[in-house]
Amino acid sequence: MRTAADSGRRGATAAALALTGVLGLSGCAGFLVPAGEGEPGPSPSPTSAGAVRATPPNPIDIATPGAPRPGAPTPKAPTPTATGCPSSGLVVTMGPVEAAMMHRAVGLTLTNCGSEPRRVDGYPSVQALDENGDPLPVKVNPGGSYFGPDKGPESVVLAPGKTMRSLLVWVSTPTGGDLIEGDALEIAPAPGLEARTFPLEGSDVRLLDEFNMTGWRTKIAG
Repeated sequence: MRTAADSGRRGATAAALALTGVLGLSGCAGFLVPAGEGEPGPSPSPTSAGAVRATPPNPIDIATPGAPRPGAPTPKAPTPTATGCPSSGLVVTMGPVEAAMMHRAVGLTLTNCGSEPRRVDGYPSVQALDENGDPLPVKVNPGGSYFGPDKGPESVVLAPGKTMRSLLVWVSTPTGGDLIEGDALEIAPAPGLEARTFPLEGSDVRLLDEFNMTGWRTKIAG
């Protein structure tokens, strides 16, 4: 005959086993997440053109005198002056493709080409384009990679002629599916500022899955 004490012990044992099962599932949850290259980025948000861009962990804030604060309507992209420097005073260049252990990356350089200091604090704006110049749904994640971690953007008052750097890395994810063939990259210092278009040359760099990029900094983290 089971006594009340036996029933109490059995109930306690069942509760303990149920709790152990919950904890065991929680501990294994991390192993169910596909492991891609670099640090995880935030969820992407679609743009009106149908492309996909990631929302940076901190608001892009590349300021010029009188520029609106984050949350204000996006201003019209500035136009170049006669000297080739846009009215924002900031211009981006892309270096050659670097390769290491089947990884691909390019260095981006931001230069203050104007005559006044500019405050820089954010990430580049990167968009993959097809052969017709239309946006492609290629995600761009703030994050690190095989080439180095992303320490986030560095807030700097950039003097005329001075530069900052960012690293843009090709990423292949386990759930990426078929790769997308791109023809060029459209890169700007930040959303809303003038972008430049850089052709992608070579079949190995034209096949795209995702990108990781680091924040603008005076030195690339190693």
